[in-house]
Amino acid sequence: MTDTNYPITPDGRYFVARSRLWRRSDPSLTDTERDTRVRDLMAARRAVRDAADDGERRAARERVQTAKVALGERGPVWWCDGAPDESRRHPANSRYAPWWAALDAETRDAGTR
Repeated sequence: MTDTNYPITPDGRYFVARSRLWRRSDPSLTDTERDTRVRDLMAARRAVRDAADDGERRAARERVQTAKVALGERGPVWWCDGAPDESRRHPANSRYAPWWAALDAETRDAGTR
């Protein structure tokens, strides 16, 4: 589990929150790169929140998308073994189903929050 207590798939590609698989950041990023990209993401999210009109909101959402792609959380997958992206799928409906079923109830429950 992560420090936020969400279950992480055995291969480290996803965490489970709200009963969905969410892609984790690319582990090949250096700490400095990750920190910079997370700061960009947070600034973009604040811009979405503070947007005065639809045009500003749309531009801010594009910045969120760009930041998420830079982190490896969206866009092309960061792994190279040919496995498909299973983001937003319920773990029971993915190739992680056996892992999900084997988790204790408390850990699975943490993935529903």
